[in-house]
Amino acid sequence: MPAAPKATAPQETGTDGFHEPRREDCPWCGSRRLRTRLRAPDLRQRGRRGPGTFVVDECRDCAHAFQTPRLTAEGLAFHHRDLPEAPHPVPPRRHRAAARAMLPFPEPESWLDVGTGVGAFPAAAKRYFPYTAFDGVDTTRRVQKARASGHIEEAHRGSLTDREIVNRLRARYDVVSMFHHLEHTPDPREELRAALTALRPGGHLLIEVPDPHCAFGTLLGKWWPWYAQPRHLHLMPLANLVAELESRHCTIVATDRRAPHIPYDLTGAL
Repeated sequence: MPAAPKATAPQETGTDGFHEPRREDCPWCGSRRLRTRLRAPDLRQRGRRGPGTFVVDECRDCAHAFQTPRLTAEGLAFHHRDLPEAPHPVPPRRHRAAARAMLPFPEPESWLDVGTGVGAFPAAAKRYFPYTAFDGVDTTRRVQKARASGHIEEAHRGSLTDREIVNRLRARYDVVSMFHHLEHTPDPREELRAALTALRPGGHLLIEVPDPHCAFGTLLGKWWPWYAQPRHLHLMPLANLVAELESRHCTIVATDRRAPHIPYDLTGAL
């Protein structure tokens, strides 16, 4: 796999190469009716804010929100350089709550966790699914740590959309989970296509993403933690995800805008 882009200091190269051209249409529906929803610096670099101001536009037609101009791979690497390897670890009880969403359905034989990191979710989910084989895919070396610790059986380093990986994993899994993964990806639709490719017929896709219509998003403004600029590239309304999956012949068996909530909004804004 190619090495990750080097996090070059902006004073060495300038910041122009850190951004793609500004987008004038919605990446989800193509509408040109956009409004600026957020304009903010990198608020997570306390005392060491990175260069530049980041803009999140929202489509007036479909309500999809997206970063524009979007950071390049080099720009993302620069803004990730000072973050801990596993920022804001999720408490095991949250992982267990997410796993319980699959309890009403037959126990899966195989489960792929996308963006698994160190495998914290599979480790917690085994409490309810002790006979399920968990595999993980992640773009970082943490996925190898997940396998070494026994949290997953197979570790796939890279993106699920990589041709080699998606072909290798085609129709192998009863469940594919994506917890706070889609918002980080350049093309969420491509990620969904790859996830559905990895599923067996009749399998389940389990997704958790920030809700851009959350009341805290309005209340806290730019301090809402799930804007997470510049790392979150997309914020997708539930209706858009549902419509996209249904267009791919999926049946939506459950949605929940309350139980998955992570109680971090207020503390993260401080």
